This record gives sequence, C-alpha cells and structure tokens, in this order.
Amino acid sequence: MQIPYEILGKVFVGLAFFAIFTIGIALLLGIYSFKKKRILFPNFVLSILYLFYGPAKWICRVFGIKDTLIDEILVEVRNAVMIDKFRKVEDERVIFLPQCLRSPKCKARCDPIIGYECKICGLCDIGNVCEAAEKYNFQVYIIPGGSFVKKIIKAHRPKSCIGVACYPELAESMQGCSPFMVVQGISLTRDGCFDTRVDVNEIISKMEECNV
Repeated sequence: MQIPYEILGKVFVGLAFFAIFTIGIALLLGIYSFKKKRILFPNFVLSILYLFYGPAKWICRVFGIKDTLIDEILVEVRNAVMIDKFRKVEDERVIFLPQCLRSPKCKARCDPIIGYECKICGLCDIGNVCEAAEKYNFQVYIIPGGSFVKKIIKAHRPKSCIGVACYPELAESMQGCSPFMVVQGISLTRDGCFDTRVDVNEIISKMEECNV
C-alpha cells in the first residue's frame, strides 16, 4: 500500500515546523545563557545547535541576527559546562594557538608534528603566552591547521586544552576535541587569516583558574 503524497507532505511540513520550534527554543536558551552568564539546559542547547547548525544560522539571518551568535553560544556554553573539570586537571595541559597570531616577520620553523616553535623574539604576543604557560605548566602549540591538533592529540594525549581561534573555528574544534579532553575556548579579538590578535590577559586568567 502506497502512502499518499499528501500525507507525506503533511508529515514533512510537521517535522519542519517541529525542528524550527526546537531550534528556536535552543536559541532562546542559548542567548539567555550567553547574555546572563547563567547556563540553562546546556546539553539540550549544544545538541540541538550542533545538530541543526546550518538551519540555526539561517534562522538568525532571517531575523537580522548575526549568524556567528550560534558559534558564540556553542563556545561559551561548552566553556561553562567544562570549566569545573578544567580547573581540576593538574598536568598534561596544552594551549593551541593559531599561526595567524605570528608576526609577519616571524622566522620560526614549522615542525611537521607540533607546528611552529616560538623563539620568544618579542615580535608578537605569542612569546608572552609562552612565558606565562611555562609558569602555569601548560605546553603551547602554534598550529597551521586543524590536522596538527589531531597529530598532537594522538602523539601526546593531553588531558585539557585552551583553544584560541575565531568563534566558528572554536565551535567546530571544541566539538571535535571534547570527547578526548577537557576544553576551553578563547576567541580572537581580531580575526582573519593574517596578523590576528587575542587578549593575552584572558589566556593568562584562564590558566590561573587551574591554580586557585
């Protein structure tokens, strides 16, 4: 017995409305959590916004909301969910920095496994992060791309990490890394593919949270 196309159409429309309604609820919860710094139903928000990532961004554009808000919510909600576990990790802690933070005059060599090896020459803020990381027992990796993160995780098995990137890349990377380690994300203050910036004090404050 064939199911009439009319019934199939109604089922499809019903599922579409249900998905939109669910995304809307997740967005509202996420926005509230993001603005008020009070996390509500974090697992629901993360699951729905990752599952319907594309449609959620489309809804934001329809209502004139910047679609990067989805990424900001995903990063900040996951930060809040994992912060207690992050504070308890005492060793094998790493920081992943994007290579775009490097000075245009940087002469550091790129190792095929661990990425760029900072010489702390003072031309960019990476040296300041490296010096603070040594104090707080973090290993810094300056990576050219996501494939290096996978290599480092496989080779060194870190227990926790601080990731620095733009919000869209953070949202994706934190989702991929969270099954293997405790993660925290910090967004660039100026993004792009060249001469980017980050708040070094924010990175240091995040490291300090492991030593309170």
